[in-house]
Amino acid sequence: MTRIIAPREHDLGGGFIVRRAVPTLQARSIGPFVFVDHMGPAVFEPGTGIDVRPHPHIGLATVTFLWAGTIRHRDSLGSIQDIEPGDVNWMTAGRGIAHSERSPSQVRADAHPAHGMQTWVGLPKAHEETAPAFHHHAAATLPQLQHGGALLRVIAGRAYGEESPVRSFSEILNVAIDLAPDAETRIDAGHRERALYVLEGDAQLDGADIPARHLVVLDPGAPATLRATTPLKAMLFGGEPLDGDRRVWWNFVSSSRERIEQAKEDWRQGRFGRIPGDEEEFIPLPEK
Repeated sequence: MTRIIAPREHDLGGGFIVRRAVPTLQARSIGPFVFVDHMGPAVFEPGTGIDVRPHPHIGLATVTFLWAGTIRHRDSLGSIQDIEPGDVNWMTAGRGIAHSERSPSQVRADAHPAHGMQTWVGLPKAHEETAPAFHHHAAATLPQLQHGGALLRVIAGRAYGEESPVRSFSEILNVAIDLAPDAETRIDAGHRERALYVLEGDAQLDGADIPARHLVVLDPGAPATLRATTPLKAMLFGGEPLDGDRRVWWNFVSSSRERIEQAKEDWRQGRFGRIPGDEEEFIPLPEK
């Protein structure tokens, strides 16, 4: 049976709301996705912006996709990259990486929007300790399908007969969906686990209303049709489940409790490395 789940909301200040759709009690993961955050929509006043201070990750890949705004990524490999709407930032943490995400100074000069999704994809056990890496994919490099007021962009993996250039480590489904009013699209059913998150707008799934800013967990293998009654933004994601349970503690994902304990100590001792250009601040390890 299809399940509709309300995400948990967190106010990060200044009206910037983040909604956590995964994990929840009803959906610990969807395919290899162990974490799904909806950021915004928000408009920042001049002089303000997103400031996610340097922090660490292991055992996962972060995937960032924006509908509005600009975020500057920096990491301990020395990467520096602005992500714009329609682009994809894929950061493989593997055995360990630190990064920060901030609004660039030139963007802060004026009022500016922010709206997007950030997800974490757990890595298969064979790749949990792979070398960290960062890859940016410009919007123009992603497969796009347009028909009857529908725009589908394949962020990662395979869907609708297309394949993203983004390298993933498992069978994955990740598609950005934009629909004009009264437009509709079928939901790709070729993946074992699937979920749909509606960022903005009013929609119907097989004729049943879907509330905006909710997660819809779809029945395995069942065909479905998404229809917009207002301009709609949504994300379809899922794929093959991970090969075994994963522990998620703060920013660490691992199949091993001991590995997470080691990551905690590595962050305390500064072993993740510094981030060039963003070395003055960091997020301390949580007390609990």
